[in-house]
Amino acid sequence: MAQIDSLFVTRLYRAALSEHGPNIDPQEMQTSCITIAEDDEAGQDWCEENGYPGYTSYASLTDLPWRFPIFADLVKSLDAHVAAFAQDLELNLDGRALKLEDLWINILPEGGTHASHIHPHSVISGTTYVSMPDGASALKLEDPRHAMMMAHPPRTKECRRELRSFVYETPKVGDVLLWESFIRHEVPMNMAEDERISVSFNYRWE
Repeated sequence: MAQIDSLFVTRLYRAALSEHGPNIDPQEMQTSCITIAEDDEAGQDWCEENGYPGYTSYASLTDLPWRFPIFADLVKSLDAHVAAFAQDLELNLDGRALKLEDLWINILPEGGTHASHIHPHSVISGTTYVSMPDGASALKLEDPRHAMMMAHPPRTKECRRELRSFVYETPKVGDVLLWESFIRHEVPMNMAEDERISVSFNYRWE
């Protein structure tokens, strides 16, 4: 069953990707991500020019589900997970739908990080995890009220999880995590010798 925890003023959805949609072989997905990264010269160039550690397809390949059947299957699964999360959030979509906006590969080598950021033009964002070697970074989520707490005392180290200013969620291969797109998040330094591979995505309201 999906695990849904209260965090700050929002919710975090965590489930096995296999709970919804087509069965996706993790090894095939990993091989596909690596092969795409090796062939995507435009993406490699963008990463080098922008000082991005490792590889991302975000700026180069915008049609992965059209190019590769395994990503088309992935979208079918993600659509169902996002629908379940939207129901839990009790969103009033007013007859409109949450639809996939972006889908991209991330390959983070040892020592690589992904700085804190939000996804301001989306409703729900998330990641599914393709390779998480021992020591790979957790996902770090920040309380969205944090910037307004200038005079606020720190929390105790033993405070309840939902009261923490930062929450670290360590996914397993085959997990999918979803959160509302205004939540600031980052990937701390990857301490694993092997690459940390994931596929991230945004859903918009249309």
